[in-house]
Amino acid sequence: MRVLAALAARGETLATAESLTGGLVAQTLTDIPGASQVFIGGVVAYTALLKQQLLGVPAAVVSAHGVVSAETAQEMASGVRQRLGSTWGIATTGVAGPSEQEGHPVGTVFVAVSGPSGDAVRQLALSGDRAEIRAATCAQALGLVEEQLARPV
Repeated sequence: MRVLAALAARGETLATAESLTGGLVAQTLTDIPGASQVFIGGVVAYTALLKQQLLGVPAAVVSAHGVVSAETAQEMASGVRQRLGSTWGIATTGVAGPSEQEGHPVGTVFVAVSGPSGDAVRQLALSGDRAEIRAATCAQALGLVEEQLARPV
């Protein structure tokens, strides 16, 4: 996987903060032999309370924007980076189905990255069943990390 190779070449680390993907990003990373050189761990925070307690997402952000939001995704990414002590943090939050959440339709997803070259968040409008939305979210999140790695620090 290019993300792991790029991070290893740079001597950098990655941590994950996942909601709708439920650990799929971490699993995808750890399926690759040698991932432990780069991947330090992750947090699966499905509820708003755990996003706040474990990842440091401010209650005011959740109250103002909800958990399915760019703001929450960004706070999750920076929170996991800070709390786990990684170079990079990646986050996923959104609606995988079967029904809408916070007024957002199924397939509304936010992925975010926090790292030394800055922070980035992307809103996605995905289609498919629950498994397809989760898999696409994982691929998009890792793609966003790859894009950020290409940016100058």
